[in-house]
Amino acid sequence: MDLNSDSIHDVIHPTAAFAQNRAELVLDDASVARDVSWARSQLNPKNRIDSLDPPLNPLWRIDGCTGLGTQFYAIPRFLGDIAPKRFDVFVPKQSAADPLVRRLLDLNVAFHTKDATRLNRLGIARHILRRLQTWSSGRGHGGPRSVADMYQDEPFGSWITFDSLNLDIRNIKIAVAPATDLEMTFIKLPELAATIGVPQEVIPETVDISRLSIVQQLHDSVCIVTIKGGGHEPGRKWILKALTSDTKYLYCELRNLLQMEPHPNVMAKPEYLVTKRCEFGSKVAVIGFILPFHPNGSLRDRLPLLRTHGLLTLDMRLKWANQLAEAVLHVRERGGMFYPDLRLDNVVLSASGDLVMVDFEQRGVWCEFASPEVNSIAYMRIIAKDGMLGDADDDEDGEGEEEEQEGVVVDEETRTHYHGIMNQLLPGWAQLEINDKYDLHKNPYGYKSYNVDWLALDELEQEASEVYMLGRVLWCIFEGQSAPQPAAVWQSYRREPDLEFPAFRETPQQLRPIIDACTKGRRRTLSSAIVRVGSKLLLRTEDGQIKDDSTPLEVLDAARDWWREEVRVAERFLEERREKKERGEWDGNPFGRPTLRQVVQALKRFTVVEGRGGAGITTHEVLEALGKCQI
Repeated sequence: MDLNSDSIHDVIHPTAAFAQNRAELVLDDASVARDVSWARSQLNPKNRIDSLDPPLNPLWRIDGCTGLGTQFYAIPRFLGDIAPKRFDVFVPKQSAADPLVRRLLDLNVAFHTKDATRLNRLGIARHILRRLQTWSSGRGHGGPRSVADMYQDEPFGSWITFDSLNLDIRNIKIAVAPATDLEMTFIKLPELAATIGVPQEVIPETVDISRLSIVQQLHDSVCIVTIKGGGHEPGRKWILKALTSDTKYLYCELRNLLQMEPHPNVMAKPEYLVTKRCEFGSKVAVIGFILPFHPNGSLRDRLPLLRTHGLLTLDMRLKWANQLAEAVLHVRERGGMFYPDLRLDNVVLSASGDLVMVDFEQRGVWCEFASPEVNSIAYMRIIAKDGMLGDADDDEDGEGEEEEQEGVVVDEETRTHYHGIMNQLLPGWAQLEINDKYDLHKNPYGYKSYNVDWLALDELEQEASEVYMLGRVLWCIFEGQSAPQPAAVWQSYRREPDLEFPAFRETPQQLRPIIDACTKGRRRTLSSAIVRVGSKLLLRTEDGQIKDDSTPLEVLDAARDWWREEVRVAERFLEERREKKERGEWDGNPFGRPTLRQVVQALKRFTVVEGRGGAGITTHEVLEALGKCQI
């Protein structure tokens, strides 16, 4: 079965348990390949792409993509030094395209491919570049002057939209959609402190977006920039954090960072706020903030690279494991917040080779990483909000890579049932879910975050869930893997895992019980039944083998059965929790996991007994290892 945007509701989300459009299966690529009729033949001129070679003198570049292969970070090279205004290219969903087009443009691969290196090898990236080349070279609208005017005049985060993915780029119409709605969600600078609830004296200095020059767009919310003038070191790289949707998470993170007590392994407070005079109302608004740039990348990319080169020593693993555990404990005890985003992508390495936790939006992670308690609530929420106004699909890494939902998968009676469960778990949850704008100061329940699943937990449950995520990341560190499961559905990695959690291979024997204890209560994941192979979803048999000849209907049946059982177990767990809470018998740590402090102490004890850790490896040794295997 092809992996595309329809797969979200039909296979990947718990809505698969109730999917009603099973008969509307799109032909897969193999079916197209077997169709040798003239209408489908590559000999037919209408089915040919003129070329997928990159332009000789490209006017644009693609820095990556999000939105499950529908939103591409396009940077106009011909404009030279430009501000990070975020005018991404949006194309129709893969599932909306003809199967032949999907195959020729590698659309199904783009669904899970994010990084620029691999993305630019795909037909879709080259097709976009070639169309942008003709658009930018033409006279009038879309010509060089028009593109320059767009960067000067249009609102931050406006869209460059392709009306189709026609094989003939001359038939693709381009329009620019101004992001006026986005501008309305930005907070005015004079109102920022009061709105997010921090003292005025902690508000950083401001810098206008016009003084920033984009170097590279790394992720949907993060890009590398330099700052012009004002006594700044020329060429010094910084991180700009800014969102082009759901800005409520941006302001949540800003508040959390400004309130956080400093810690060497936690992202520092923002150096500057980034402001822009908005086209709508001429208000000067805060659209982002500037953070230190950590040049050694994320643990997700570094761990497998170091391991395959034989450079990931036990000393190095222990150093990072201790730093991470202490940082998570600090955020809970001294940061006054829960941290639902613990995964390798959100752990970067500083210039000195030390670990730094980043991303404090409190958006959360997908179920392959989250605790079963969090997942139980998430399943109820996703089903309840199916078709809800403003609904969007959560991505695997929780970084806002969202895809607007089309249609309704779940019937009204079912949605109403789960809506009632959510109302019991967290009153006012629906308003939190659909709001784009930060307005927690108006919330009658006093919520400090927009993460519905974690807000429904008490403090003991939140800490137990953090311990669960910490255990899985510790497993990745000691096993040198980029993720707990190989072939994740949402995102492929340049270096896929060659081992699956909870199997052990390189973790010291004394540490294995700690990781097992952290992840008590774990359940099998969707990848135990359905796995991504390349850009297809295939069945996985009980003995772990891949069924290469899986049909789309078999995959849908397996997804439906798997999700029905998971939803049933989740609902039963939450009902038991409710009943015990009413009787005063509920233990917030039902699976008996250790506390964060106990995990920190256990890692320290092992480090001391082994005579390793801080005295076992120097900064020079870490940096030397990192330097030998560049990303």
